[in-house]
Amino acid sequence: MSDPTLDETRDPLLIAEGWMNEGRDVAIATVVETWGSAPRPVGSHLVIDAEGNFHGSVSGGCVEGAVVAEAVDIIGTGKPRMLEFGVADETAWQVGLSCGGRIRVYVERLG
Repeated sequence: MSDPTLDETRDPLLIAEGWMNEGRDVAIATVVETWGSAPRPVGSHLVIDAEGNFHGSVSGGCVEGAVVAEAVDIIGTGKPRMLEFGVADETAWQVGLSCGGRIRVYVERLG
């Protein structure tokens, strides 16, 4: 019996697998560390394809745009990257992370 709390149509890892089966180049962003007030917990995922389509969330919306842009570059180079966003960082205000927390997000190409 399947877990009724898991909505397979919304699971970013299953979405990534489907996109890869369709022949898309895909990256995954994973929250690996948080400090203070962070909108999404460690282990949260965002999947991104080479065209900038994405599914999931690493920040409740406030840094997704920056993560998607980085992921598209990572898909092109194949080189993973650790991203950090926080209120001490000037980019945090630009992307809307003014909640008082910081997050680290690891982004890598799949496949």
